[in-house]
Amino acid sequence: MEMSGTYDCDVMIAGAGPVGLALALELGLRQIPCVVVEKRDGALHVPKMSVVSTRSMEFCRRWGIADEVRSAVWDRSRRLDFVYVENLKGRELARLGIPSYRDRDPDRPTPEPSAHCPQIFFDPILGRRARREKSLTFMYNSTLDGFEQDVEGVTAVVATEGQTRKIRARYLVGCDGATGYVRDALGVKLEGLGAIADSVNLFFRAPQLIDLHDKGWARIYRLIDETGCWSELIPIDGKETWRLTVFDEPQAAVDPDKYLRRMLGDGFTFEMINISAWERKDFVAETFRKGRVFIAGDAAHQCSPTGGIGMATGIEEAVNLAWKLDAALKGWAGPRLLDSYTAERHKIAQRTVDLSTRAYKNIASIPGWRHGGDVDGDATLEEWRGHLDRYTIPDHVKMQYTYENSPICALDGTPAPDPEPKIFAPSSRPGSRAPHVWLADGKAIFDLFDEGFTLLRLGANAPSGEGLLKAARARGLPIHSAHVVDAEALEIYSKPLVLIRPDGHVAWRGDSEPTDPLAIIDLIRGA
Repeated sequence: MEMSGTYDCDVMIAGAGPVGLALALELGLRQIPCVVVEKRDGALHVPKMSVVSTRSMEFCRRWGIADEVRSAVWDRSRRLDFVYVENLKGRELARLGIPSYRDRDPDRPTPEPSAHCPQIFFDPILGRRARREKSLTFMYNSTLDGFEQDVEGVTAVVATEGQTRKIRARYLVGCDGATGYVRDALGVKLEGLGAIADSVNLFFRAPQLIDLHDKGWARIYRLIDETGCWSELIPIDGKETWRLTVFDEPQAAVDPDKYLRRMLGDGFTFEMINISAWERKDFVAETFRKGRVFIAGDAAHQCSPTGGIGMATGIEEAVNLAWKLDAALKGWAGPRLLDSYTAERHKIAQRTVDLSTRAYKNIASIPGWRHGGDVDGDATLEEWRGHLDRYTIPDHVKMQYTYENSPICALDGTPAPDPEPKIFAPSSRPGSRAPHVWLADGKAIFDLFDEGFTLLRLGANAPSGEGLLKAARARGLPIHSAHVVDAEALEIYSKPLVLIRPDGHVAWRGDSEPTDPLAIIDLIRGA
């Protein structure tokens, strides 16, 4: 790593989990010198999350690892159903059918749908990709023991194998998890419901389990008995390792043999790998920034994993923050750009936590089922099945978030979209994720975007956009223009000029050149 002036690095990142790695990779792509400090050795032995969200997979496509992630575990011909059962040997109550990767609808609203890739596989893929960037330095088995900030930077104390050293950085980002050091050291408070359940994960090996029942492979099996929906089973590697999550059980009551027998409906041979008792939480930090120090991921918000969007939200934060730090370091950021990180992402984090808590409570409230009988209460089986859409968060809801009232998006007065539409409604409204379109040459329109801004010129007769391009270059913004003549793209984007931010969100759109392009550029760079 080369020295950056009197600094050891431009950005120090505390934590090398998926959020810290994503931030490091995004900064590395921009040749920003970074030091990543991680207290562990980098190896993972217990899976925390099991799915990489659609939005995260879209970023993986940008990083060139989407195919590797999608193929790491799950056979592309295997379906990804959610199955509701009394137990694995008992009656199948309902099934939400989800096609295999091979059979996915080509007209889906994304080039990269979500992928089954538990964290023990995902983190190493992301880590290998990040370590290819020469501006990144990784310090494993190292702890951040303290830091002080001043108007020009942050001085951190890092301990490695009993030896301490000071590292000077221009910025520090805490991606060090729910119990990490950075947020507490900043004195940032958490707001929310707190702990909402005491859960238990049983990670075990049983290669014969799939042959002991007739339900076939699924991505999730939800177990329902007379007490209600009490747990879910996830095949981790699609071969022999599994995770059973008991939704709400005091740690003192943990009995692996009892749980696994209850899950199958019979006894079987297994090897227990790990038992983890943990709390489901509902928290959002009051702010994501103090001075030159930021937080992201679980350090900034904690939610039930039920919705499958906790890690995704953290990775979105990493991508959002990276281009703003790059702008500040390279001198083209206005004074409000870094403040826009909290302004944009805090609301999305709160949305994530609210959706996840609601999804968990909905699942935990699934009515009890008398073995071999009827659902508790007066509901028939068909009526009961009709409510199953309450128990999952559709992919299009997860990715259809928008930076409403963002201080760095040129809002155009159009009404805000429904945050939870029944069907996906792509929009180029400023603040929204840029819509996906397959182009005539087989590429996704996302493939035209890079680490800078992209001015899309849509339609055969699109304006040149030269005024915006000149204004951006005058202010030092990295920008390029892409002319897309495909009629479908113009129809979906609805405007012939659309300015895309480095994180893939729309900054501005118009039917023609703005009358004051410098004013638009100054707005989106936080000036």
